[in-house]
Amino acid sequence: MPWRSDPRPYHVWVSEIMLQQTQVATVLPYYRRWMESFPTVADLAAADESELMRHWEGLGYYRRVRSMHAAAKQIMSEHGGEFPLQYDQVLALPGVGRYTAGAVLSIAAGAKLPVLEGNTQRVYSRWIALRVPPTDRAANKLLWDVAARMLPRSGSGQFNQAAMELGALVCLPKNPKCDQCPVHHHCRAAELGLQAEIPGKIKRIAYEDRTEFALILSREARGATQYLARPLPDGGRWAGLWDFPRCTEAATESVDAAAGWLSQQLGTEVAAGVRLQTLRHAVTKFRISLHVHQAALSNAGVAADRTAPAPWQWVSLDQIRTLPLSVTGRKIAEFLAADDQSFLPLS
Repeated sequence: MPWRSDPRPYHVWVSEIMLQQTQVATVLPYYRRWMESFPTVADLAAADESELMRHWEGLGYYRRVRSMHAAAKQIMSEHGGEFPLQYDQVLALPGVGRYTAGAVLSIAAGAKLPVLEGNTQRVYSRWIALRVPPTDRAANKLLWDVAARMLPRSGSGQFNQAAMELGALVCLPKNPKCDQCPVHHHCRAAELGLQAEIPGKIKRIAYEDRTEFALILSREARGATQYLARPLPDGGRWAGLWDFPRCTEAATESVDAAAGWLSQQLGTEVAAGVRLQTLRHAVTKFRISLHVHQAALSNAGVAADRTAPAPWQWVSLDQIRTLPLSVTGRKIAEFLAADDQSFLPLS
């Protein structure tokens, strides 16, 4: 992995943030593109947020990239652009917790600090045969203590990486490969035959089914088809990313109701048309069916002559390709691009 061959603090920090809630295979191409565009803290701090979001698009958990941007600016202002190597200073950076600080400093600077994340939680829980879920406060504290006691006198970074890799490749959540584990003779769970029961099970999310509607408004202007879109507001889902008109209100049960919502947004009547596609995805506790419909303004002249009210904008497909989009927004854009010859604005 590239951050192992070049374990500088900035590189390790970026990799650790990307790896949160995300598998290594998914992260690798994102990491390489990121380092090509933002090879230093200074490059990251100076970047426009929309460009950062564009590079992050598809990784999800977009708060991470905003925190990285804020942290880079803090490093520039408080540490002269050099990534800090003191634990308290790293922990003070936006988006950095105990695990990330320990991982960066142990791997990049050799600090004797433990790490505890999903893989090492499982390894240490089985090591001591801890049946309580690692998310339990007392259990979590105990596991941090175990992780600290396990550290060797030197080489903490290598040890932490080995422990994480052991959990990722051998000490698996299901069907652990105990016969391939180099320390299974010292594992309490293996001794008691409790591997399948440990770690203790965490209560699964109870998903709620939800229906949402996206309305595709288009017009012909400057020799190209333009579509209505907007940057999503701060504090909401996918804040800072762009999306097509999308009604996410829980009470909206029909496309006509969604058209009414958009009419209020734009100050002019919107009529819903045929359904173009349905996208299904999950966000937090919701399992969402997104119905994408063609739509039109009741007064075609308004679309042709009028600038959309802020924050809405008319944008071409070429412009859309350069914007940071939500995952479903990107899929809609790809659909429109593929169907560009046959997708005609309503009149």
